[in-house]
Amino acid sequence: MIKPCCLILILFTNLLHSQIHSNRDTSYTVQSTFNKDKIKFPFIEIVQEQEYESVNQIQELVYKKTETRELHLDAYFKKGNSLKPAVVLIHGGGWKSGNKSQMKFLAQEIASRGYSCFAVEYRLSPEAAYPAAIFDVKEAIKYIKENAKNFNADPSRFAVLGCSSGGQMAALIGTTNDNLEFEDQKSDFNQNANVQAIIDMDGILAFKHPESQEGKVAGEWLGGTFEEKSDIWKHASALTHTDKNTPPVLFINSDMVRFHAGRENMIAILKQNRIYNETKELPNAPHSFWFFHPWFEKIVTDTTDFLDRILKYKR
Repeated sequence: MIKPCCLILILFTNLLHSQIHSNRDTSYTVQSTFNKDKIKFPFIEIVQEQEYESVNQIQELVYKKTETRELHLDAYFKKGNSLKPAVVLIHGGGWKSGNKSQMKFLAQEIASRGYSCFAVEYRLSPEAAYPAAIFDVKEAIKYIKENAKNFNADPSRFAVLGCSSGGQMAALIGTTNDNLEFEDQKSDFNQNANVQAIIDMDGILAFKHPESQEGKVAGEWLGGTFEEKSDIWKHASALTHTDKNTPPVLFINSDMVRFHAGRENMIAILKQNRIYNETKELPNAPHSFWFFHPWFEKIVTDTTDFLDRILKYKR
C-alpha cells in the first residue's frame, strides 16, 4: 500500500512532468518549416522514414535524471559485433523548440553506412537556461561511452553533429573537450565527454559578430541581452574556445550569411593550427535543409565521407 506522503509526492512529480511537457514550445517542427519554406522553395520534399533491416533502433533510453524529470536519447546502430564510430546528433529549434525525433532520418541513414548514432533530448530554454543543455549533451556522451558495447560503439571515436542551434551546440561541445566548466559535476559516469570530430550544419560560431543577427531568442537561452550578459554571450561561442586542441570540423551551410557567423574566423584558427576542416555550402537552400530533398542525400554523403576520413579508419 502506498503511504499518503508518497502518493502526494508521486502526484506532484507527475503534475510537474506534465506541465513541463505541456509548456514546451512546439513552433519548430518539420511540417511548420516545410509550410514556410515551400513558398520560396516550391520544389522541396520532406524526407520520409527509411527503415533498414541492418540497423537496430532503441527508443527513449534514459541517460540522465534532473531534479524534475528524465532525459532520453534514441540509439540507431548497425547489427553485428564490430565497434563503430559514434555520432551524437543535436536537433535545432532556436534553443527553445524542436525535439530529438527530428534527427531520426539523419541518424538512420548515417547508421546504415556504418556508424552508431544517437539522437539526444536536452533541456530547452523555457525549462533551463545555458549552460544546462551543454551539460545534458555532454552527459549523454558519457552515458553512451559507459554503455558503448551495447550500441556497438567505439568510445574512442566520437563525433558530434548538430543542426542550426544544435550546430552551435555541437561546435561548442567539440571545442571544449576536457574543459570541466562545461560539464555537470554531478555526473553518474566515470567517462570523459570528448569528441574527435564536429559537424556543424548552419550553426553560428559566435553570438556577437558582424554577420550575426542573434537577439531575443539567443537572449532567452543565454539569460539576457548582449548588453546585460556580454560575458556569457562570448562564453557560449565556439569561436572563443577554438584553439590547437579543436578536433577536425565539417561545416555544412546554406548560403544565408547570418548562419555563417564566426565561421571564417574559426577556419583561420584551424588552418593556423593545421587542423583538418571542410566547408560545404548549399546554394539556393533553406536554413533547415536537412529536413528536405533535394539536399538530404548530399549532406549525408558529405557527412559520412568526412567521418570516414576522420574516424572510420582511425585506430
